[in-house]
Amino acid sequence: MNSEPAHPEPVRHHDHGQWLVQFTSRALVVCPRCGGRALVVPLPRLAARKNFGELLFQPRRLTCAGCGAVAEWTAAERGAGLVGAVPGGTEDPFFRRPLWLQTRCAGRILWAYDEEHVDALAAYVSAGLRERHASPTRGMFARLPAWMKSAGRRDEVLAGLATLRALARRSTPADRSDAAHERGDRPRHYGSLLFRGGPF
Repeated sequence: MNSEPAHPEPVRHHDHGQWLVQFTSRALVVCPRCGGRALVVPLPRLAARKNFGELLFQPRRLTCAGCGAVAEWTAAERGAGLVGAVPGGTEDPFFRRPLWLQTRCAGRILWAYDEEHVDALAAYVSAGLRERHASPTRGMFARLPAWMKSAGRRDEVLAGLATLRALARRSTPADRSDAAHERGDRPRHYGSLLFRGGPF
C-alpha cells in the first residue's frame, strides 16, 4: 500500500518579547588600539542585577587579548540618577566601538553583539512559523528590519549569520570584516534613567 510522503512540520519560533538589551552582557568589538577583536563585559564582583534593564547602567570593561588594551566605562550622571546606554546600531552601547560581528548582507549591514545573539537571530530567521508575544514590548524580533524578516531573504540572511559566527572565532586585525567600521548609526536616546541606591 502506497502512502503519501510525510511533510515535516515547519520549524516554529516562539517570540517571548526578549529585548535587545538582554544580549548586551557580552559584546565583541574592534579594539581601539590594534584593530583586533576586543571584549566588552560588565565589571566583575558587582551585586546581582534585579532585572535585565540594569545592564544599561552597569559599569563595563573593554579588554583586548591581542595587544593588552584595557578601558572602563561608567554611566553618565544626571542629577541623582545614572543615564543608561542605548543598544542598537553597529556600535557597542558603552564604548561606542564598531562591533566586531558585522558583514554585508542584502545590500545592508548585518550585525550582532556575540555568538549568543547570532544564534538567537538564526533561530528566528530560519523558522517557518513565527509566533509573536501578545503583549506590547520593546521586543527585539518585533523590531527587526523587514529585510531580515522576509522569507525571500532567508537564505541570504542565514548565510550572513554564518559569516558572523565564523568571525566570532577570529581575533587578529587582519581578520576584521571590511564592514566593521564606524558609521554613526547609533539610535536616538529614549531617556532611560536609574536613580542610584544600588551597587553602581
